[in-house]
Amino acid sequence: MSTNEGVSLTLTDGESQLGRTVLRLREMILKGEFGPGERISEHPLTGRLGVSRTPIRLALERLAHEGLLEPYPTGGFIVRKFTLQDIWDGIEVRGLLEGGVARLAAERLGSERDLDGLRKIQQDMDAMGEPTVENFPAYLDLNEVFHAEIVRLSKSEMLRQALDRLFSFPITSARVLVSVRPKMIEASEVFIISREHHYRIIDAIANRQGARAESLAREHAQLTKRNLEIMLADTDVLSSLPGGALITAGSGGSTRER
Repeated sequence: MSTNEGVSLTLTDGESQLGRTVLRLREMILKGEFGPGERISEHPLTGRLGVSRTPIRLALERLAHEGLLEPYPTGGFIVRKFTLQDIWDGIEVRGLLEGGVARLAAERLGSERDLDGLRKIQQDMDAMGEPTVENFPAYLDLNEVFHAEIVRLSKSEMLRQALDRLFSFPITSARVLVSVRPKMIEASEVFIISREHHYRIIDAIANRQGARAESLAREHAQLTKRNLEIMLADTDVLSSLPGGALITAGSGGSTRER
């Protein structure tokens, strides 16, 4: 019994360290501490992060699996380059996934009471009113919880994992807008449209209208693209967004030869 408990504790500690290492490295990459095409090796990171080479190697492999890194022919990894077309495609994929989530939530809804949590979250968002510079981060937190609740209602672990992986890419979720002042993204208009979308999605799920819920969720995801198009009129904005430093001009996202 005690032996099994000891093994379990060791595994949990190791997994926790790996998770922290992945988060730290992902944050460093998205903040631009490593430039697009830059090589990343295990050894220099051991002292920088204060962890051994094993969790660093596993973390780099995981980030390569996510698509933020690519294997380097002679060892190690390089930071992947992204283009604006990659970002638009990522938002399009997000719409497809979130549309599928909303459809399954409608089709798999057990009872009307299952929507109590989703409605409560929206009520909390309404109580905040139109987002301001001060409460914008809190507003985005609630918005994130709102969409996570729809994922929960979909009862689809596969779609949840697919969305988690997609959101590890630069600028595919609304979360990146936390670093941008609301007045830069026509806050009033976007707020009204987003709120209306939320209520229509709730209504479609409540009425088990899968196709309608899917269409609404896909349209809702396009708000992120609209916001970015507005913000990118300011050339300084892109570099200020998490992952913006990885985005270059052109039509291809990979640094590998095609």
